Amino acid sequence: MAQIPYREHAARARADAEAATLDNVRERCLRAEAAWLEMAERQEGVDRARAKREQLQLSQQEPV
Repeated sequence: MAQIPYREHAARARADAEAATLDNVRERCLRAEAAWLEMAERQEGVDRARAKREQLQLSQQEPV
């Protein structure tokens, strides 16, 4: 099963909110969008930290 990026989920939730005719459905979709965006930001932070850590490890290795 292919993974869908968090920001794509957020965009779908936003589109669902805009299409919703019921207030409670719109609010639920907007809450979902906010949750997906928060997860995306966390993952991007983890990815940045990992890349920084890997770069630091590479720079500390002695040439062979």
